[in-house]
Amino acid sequence: MLDQAGFGSNVREIAAEGECRVLRLDDETGEGFMTMYRVLNGVYLMYNDFHLKDCRSEYQNAETLLCIDHCREGRIEHENGIGGRYYMEAGDIRIDRRVHHEGKIHMPLSHYHGITIGLVKESAEHSLAAAFPSLSVDISALSEKFCPRDKEILLRSNETLTQVFSQLYHVPNSIRLPYFAVKIAELLLLLDSLDTSQLTEQRQYFPAKQTDKIKDIHALITGSLERTFTVEALSERYGLPPATLRKIFKGVYGVPIYQYIKSYKMKAAASMLISEKGVTIAEIAQKVGYDNASKFSAAFRDIMGVTPQNYRCGQEVS
Repeated sequence: MLDQAGFGSNVREIAAEGECRVLRLDDETGEGFMTMYRVLNGVYLMYNDFHLKDCRSEYQNAETLLCIDHCREGRIEHENGIGGRYYMEAGDIRIDRRVHHEGKIHMPLSHYHGITIGLVKESAEHSLAAAFPSLSVDISALSEKFCPRDKEILLRSNETLTQVFSQLYHVPNSIRLPYFAVKIAELLLLLDSLDTSQLTEQRQYFPAKQTDKIKDIHALITGSLERTFTVEALSERYGLPPATLRKIFKGVYGVPIYQYIKSYKMKAAASMLISEKGVTIAEIAQKVGYDNASKFSAAFRDIMGVTPQNYRCGQEVS
């Protein structure tokens, strides 16, 4: 799993010390860092920190793996083997075998942060048994339990599992490896005890053609801040029923389309208020599609918590 060549030509090692390696992924839309720890033989923990919109995964699964991912912040798009797409968001836990990991990766919010735990089945079982003699872990059985026929499972709002992951984000350097081992063992025990028939899986697949249209809509509305678009007009332009457009937009970007547009415009306006000192607030309002200054001020305060004038003055003071 830690063979750099397996990650692809766009990933390179930038640091290494002991059982820790830091890999960097470069793409024209940004960069990503993967900080990986070899916890035990066949047992790995990786912190993922990506600030980019798109990249290509060239990862090749050369060994039989079981991976458990936790999304702490941001969103990431995954595609199954038949062209369906689904989205991980903050709090989600995904379990899979990495059989559909190669290809284009999209991050709708241009960032993603989380943890991946990777288990190479046979060697992980042996090393965990040596470290925890009373622990009986069958990685192959867990794979069949959660990923039958190489499918993945996406779990949302599982408080017990989320609590384990939350404890892995701030660990003192002096105890990292043994602490990782204990928490991974705990996680495996919890997964082994879960009754999959009682799990509520909220993953929803969207057809690739429809999500591509939604991304085109996103590019249009974020690239034309001075314009106002209605769902009905966008629906007609892109050939998507209004209800479908709303549903898939929220599925991709996490919030309803009008809420997303309003937030995006106000954050853009906030940046202009600081970077364009010579431009009046009324002119900035027009740049983000508001002809009415009072409506702009109300919308800005709703998103940013202060009026445009106070935001500009406050930033200048600080």
